[in-house]
Amino acid sequence: MNKEKKNAKKVIKHIKSDIQTFKKEAREDRDLISSLRTKRDHKRSDKEKDPKKPDKKQKKVEVVMREFKEKSLKSSSGKPVKKRDQALAIAMNEAGLSKKKNK
Repeated sequence: MNKEKKNAKKVIKHIKSDIQTFKKEAREDRDLISSLRTKRDHKRSDKEKDPKKPDKKQKKVEVVMREFKEKSLKSSSGKPVKKRDQALAIAMNEAGLSKKKNK
């Protein structure tokens, strides 16, 4: 009977240490999953912008191209812009976008 109690105590002690280990691993897994979710959600929020609603850069390009159509867009020298490509270059520069590349 005494031997059985000792064995039972050993088993209980072993089970308790296993439970602690599993809890620690579960905590680490939860932390890892939550960090991955926040990174994924952050990336998704960039892609999930409303495609029908233009952002600030697109609006700036629209404003400059409208000025070009109305003949009120002027270059840095003060002369009116006559070429569409020049107007597009000015618009892209003001909006902070990369310039159009020719193939």
